[in-house]
Parts: sequence; C-alpha cells; structure tokens
Amino acid sequence: MKANYNRRKFLGAAAASTAAVTLATPHIASAQAKGTTWKIQTSWPGGVGLQIFKDWCGTIVEKTGGELAFEPFGANDVVGDFQLYDAVKNGVLQAVNPFTIYVQGIIPAGVFLSSYPLGLRNPHEYDVFYYGLGGLEITRELYAAQGMYFVGPVHHGPNIIHSKVPIRSIDDFRGRKMRLPGGMVAEVFTEIGAETTVLPGSEIFPALEKGTIDVADYVGPAVNYALGFSQVTKYISMGPPGFMSLYQPVDLMDITVGMNAWNALSDGMKQFVEMETHVYSDMHHGAIQKADQEAWAKFEADGTEVTRLSQDDVELMTEVAVPIWFKYANRDKDSARIFKIQLDYMMSGSLGYVTPELIEGQTLDL
Repeated sequence: MKANYNRRKFLGAAAASTAAVTLATPHIASAQAKGTTWKIQTSWPGGVGLQIFKDWCGTIVEKTGGELAFEPFGANDVVGDFQLYDAVKNGVLQAVNPFTIYVQGIIPAGVFLSSYPLGLRNPHEYDVFYYGLGGLEITRELYAAQGMYFVGPVHHGPNIIHSKVPIRSIDDFRGRKMRLPGGMVAEVFTEIGAETTVLPGSEIFPALEKGTIDVADYVGPAVNYALGFSQVTKYISMGPPGFMSLYQPVDLMDITVGMNAWNALSDGMKQFVEMETHVYSDMHHGAIQKADQEAWAKFEADGTEVTRLSQDDVELMTEVAVPIWFKYANRDKDSARIFKIQLDYMMSGSLGYVTPELIEGQTLDL
C-alpha cells in the first residue's frame, strides 16, 4: 500500500486487508511508521494471549501505510496492571488492552461492562448489548468523562478456576483463600464462604506457589497452562457441561485510547482503528479457543483433574447473585441504566435466564 493513498482508497484497502489478516502473521517490518506511533500495553502477562496481541500490533503499520504504528508492551512492562488507566489518561501510554472489569475502580458501572456472575453468558450476547442495544454509546460517554475513548470490546473466552483441592460443589469454596478480580465476583464468592483477595494476573502463580491462596480464577486453559498453573495446582473447577464458568463465562478485554491521542487521529484513521478492533476481537477469540483445545491435553498429561459443578449449583449460585446484581446496579444511575438494558434482555424471549419470580422483591433505582 503506497503512503500517498487518498482517504477513500485507504479505507477500502484497509477493510480488505483486515478481513484477510490472520493473527499468526509475524511482525511486519516492510513499512515504517511515517506518522504516529502509539505505545499500547496489554493485561496479558505472557503465553498465547501476549503473542496474539504482539502479532496483531505488528500488522498495523503495514495496513496504514505507515500513518499509524502500535508499539506493544506486555503486562507490567511500562506500568502495573492496575495503573493502566492512569497511564493512558496521562499520556504515558497512548492506548491499552486491559481486562475491562478493571475499570470498575474508576467507573462503578464498569462491573456491568464485562461478564458478571450468572449474567449474560455468551460472547454474542455482549455484542448484542454493545452494538445493538446502545451499550457502546453509554460506555463511550462514561469513558470520555475520564479522559479516555473506549474503542470497543475484545473477546477471549471464559475464566476457569484452578485449585490445590477438589471443588465439587459450591460448598467446597467455604474457607478457601481465593484470588478473584474483585467487585461483584468477589462478593458472590464471599457470600458462599470463600476468603477472597484481589491480585493482578502476574501475581497469581507466586501466590499459589507460596500457599498464600488455595484457589485462583484467571482466564482460559491455554494462557493458564503457559503461566505454569499446572505446576502449583492439581484441579480445575468448571461449571456443568457446556457451561465452562459459573462466574465469568465471558471475559472481555477492550481497546481504550487516551482522549488526546484519539483526537489527534484523522477521521479516516479513527474509523480504521474502530474496524480493526472488530477484527482483533474476532481473531483473538478464535485463536484463544484453538489454543485452549491443545492445552487440555497438556493439563491431562500433567495429572490435572477437572471437576464440574452441577446444575443445582448453578441455581443456588444464581439465588446468591441476583440481590448482589441489584445492589451493584443501585450504586449509581449509570450502573442502573446499563443493568436495566441487560436485565430486560435476560428476561426476554431471546434468553429467558431471569424470570419474574427470580427477581421478586428487588427494585431498580433508575
């Protein structure tokens, strides 16, 4: 692609390029950035997640003919995982690829922008929320108030639980020291008796190794295997067949950009970054799932035992989760309006996860 493209030719070529690219593409060095280079840090500390991210970043300079390049960094390379938003607001980083749940520290409604216990349960349901039911516009409004631009969600898959002891029912969480990402998820597990703590992903392995925690949630099999979890735990706890995770069946990341960096882009380049985020989400999700299939055999070879909770556990945990949903939704008006969109969807004929009987006695302060 020549650097002297006009805007219309660029957008057509970029769309064709993004449709064809695969994340296995090695770093492309044939084009040099002649315009803007963004430092962009991910929450992935290693493994296939980090490699997919770096491979994708390496394609941007070629696709834009040098107008934009991404310089990728892994978790903690520039700032700590929980300092990503400060870094992007202050210009230390121009963009970030965090786990969206982390934004709840500065935007309370953020707890509903990623998966929460027994809520929306499949990736396409979050796409419906963001791209069909107005979620993207609300999210961008909330991020803009913090000096950031939310480009879009990025799917990767469910979170699973690793444990030093077998977890065969929700009763087995009682008294266990458990790492969770905080917020509503931690509160649900606290309610069923776990002793929860918040740690960034990069600190989970040493905490398990030292015995500081007995149980840890993190992402999916491929990433967790690469991080060595089979070396420090003996069990993986799952939901019933077809339901990988009770508490986070969909885990979302995103692409977020500092508002100054975003506003410095041309309109055409803004459109490109938005389109490219869709492509990255699709490719990232598929590549992670492929790697997960390969990882299961590795866990088995290491002697890891997979245990599954029952449908009865699903129903019991739902009863625990529902009042906590409403508690978090009533913390502020933004939380309430986001949750109302999702609740209506879950109660609709499309899903039916929630019945009037299940929420009887609960009120939503809109």
